[in-house]
Amino acid sequence: MSILGLKKKQPKTFKVKVITMDAEMEFSCEVKWKGKDLFDLVCRTVGLRETWFFGLRYTIKDTYAWLKQEKRVLDQEVPKDSPITFHFLAKFFPEKVEEELVQEITQHLFFLQVKKQILDEEIFCSPEASVLLASYAVQAKYGDYDPNFHKPGFLAQDELLPKRVLMQYQMTADMWEEKITAWYAEHRGIARDEAEMEYLKIAQDLEMYGVSYFAITQNKRDTDLLLGVDAQGLHIYSPNSKLNPNKSFPWSGIRNISYSEKEFTIKPLDKKKDVFKFYSSQLRVNKLILQLCIGNHDLFMRRRKVDSIEVQQMKAQAKEEKARKKMERQILAREKQMREEAERAKEDMERRLFQLQDEARLANEALLRSEETADLLAEKAQIAEEEAKLLAHKAAEAEQDRQRLEVTAMKSKEEKRLMEQKMREAEQLAVKLVEQSERRLKEADHLKQDLTEAKDAERRAKQKLLEITKTTYPLIAAYSTPPAPPEAADFAYESASTRLDFKDSDMKRLSMEIERERLEYMEKSKHLQDQLKELKSEIESLKLEEQQQQAGVYSLHNEARGYVQEPVYIPHSNRNSAYMSQMAFFEEV
Repeated sequence: MSILGLKKKQPKTFKVKVITMDAEMEFSCEVKWKGKDLFDLVCRTVGLRETWFFGLRYTIKDTYAWLKQEKRVLDQEVPKDSPITFHFLAKFFPEKVEEELVQEITQHLFFLQVKKQILDEEIFCSPEASVLLASYAVQAKYGDYDPNFHKPGFLAQDELLPKRVLMQYQMTADMWEEKITAWYAEHRGIARDEAEMEYLKIAQDLEMYGVSYFAITQNKRDTDLLLGVDAQGLHIYSPNSKLNPNKSFPWSGIRNISYSEKEFTIKPLDKKKDVFKFYSSQLRVNKLILQLCIGNHDLFMRRRKVDSIEVQQMKAQAKEEKARKKMERQILAREKQMREEAERAKEDMERRLFQLQDEARLANEALLRSEETADLLAEKAQIAEEEAKLLAHKAAEAEQDRQRLEVTAMKSKEEKRLMEQKMREAEQLAVKLVEQSERRLKEADHLKQDLTEAKDAERRAKQKLLEITKTTYPLIAAYSTPPAPPEAADFAYESASTRLDFKDSDMKRLSMEIERERLEYMEKSKHLQDQLKELKSEIESLKLEEQQQQAGVYSLHNEARGYVQEPVYIPHSNRNSAYMSQMAFFEEV
């Protein structure tokens, strides 16, 4: 067996993992590949044509380095892991992102990297600018703000602000979200690439944007300083201040940069200015500084020349692509608007349909209720018909009763007429009796007066007779005749007494006749009063019967009509007023 056969066979490929800002890729590379072969493979995979801004960075011994394109990958100081990990990042930054970044993928990669640097506080950003940048980031991720879809709390899982900003103010996550959403709502209509470009336009004005910082020392005084390399030139900072440089060397003012081991020399274009020298203790850092200086200076010079045909083609294609996307966005916006209008019309139709369904349901229920009502009304109509028949029968009976009552009423009227006639006759009789009583009273008064006058005349006659007797008797006895015998005197006296007695008996008889006539008048008056009372009671009973008959007739008529009415009292005529006055007179008598 030969010695060569005992040697271990070397692999022809090696594994590589490339991490971009939004993806991870693994490749199988050949051993002989150079850095440019791997870089071109990644760019083709990503679809990137603006390759001059990017590079493959790897970590080695607490520092980082960029993969050189002209050397083989395995010949460089890359990690010996399998797979070998590289980060595909922007190595150089443009001066004006809007003019230099042509491809959308280039803008997107820069947006993701700058956003991560701001959130990791590698780039200082004020709270106000952080909120504004966060609103553009939300617009790029979620599109237009829709309050119906983007409910409170929809940004809870997103990292949008640096921790320093969150710690600086005593505000809750909901309060920060409210501030970001207020700005986010104003970005309506901005596409994703436009929102990312607006983000980069704001970020490029930050002091630490695109600056790579390195620790250096200045010769002689051995003072610690910071060197900043960016697209504008070289800047010298104090260790505690990365925002405002102490000294700057723009690329247009640098004639030459030389490097010898740990010493760097910056020769200004103006020979009157002093040469600036600084030192860096690490060799890898020195190589990285020189690499960044050369690359930024080349890009600086390239920007000031006419674009190459490749760049012009890319810009033309990008312009056409933007115009096409703009038109597509306009078409999409119109379609979205039409879809929204159609959805609104659909919602209106659905709402109208639901309304019509509700109306149909209500109409159906109303129909069912009306059918039930119709059935009920039919039953009621049948009942009403039966009641009508019953009422017609009752009406016929009532009509017969009414006719009977009318006959009765006619009889009652006849009886009433006869009673009224009797009453008139009684009234006439009462009037005659009153007149006769008045006449008799007058006659009684005359008789009493005559009686009184007769009694007075009798008394006067008696007195006169006594006087005459007393004066004439002695004279007759003495002069005319002889004295009469005692019998003659007694006869004369008896004759006078007889005349007086005769007068008294007439008066008594006359008084007895008057008294008898008065008693007869009282008996007749009493008998007439009894007759009048009986006549009054009969009239009252007739009135009561007439009212009852009239009430019965009304109730029968109302029952025949289907309702009952309260009986109405009809007052009696005043034709018996003379009779009542005569009754009052007799009651007083």
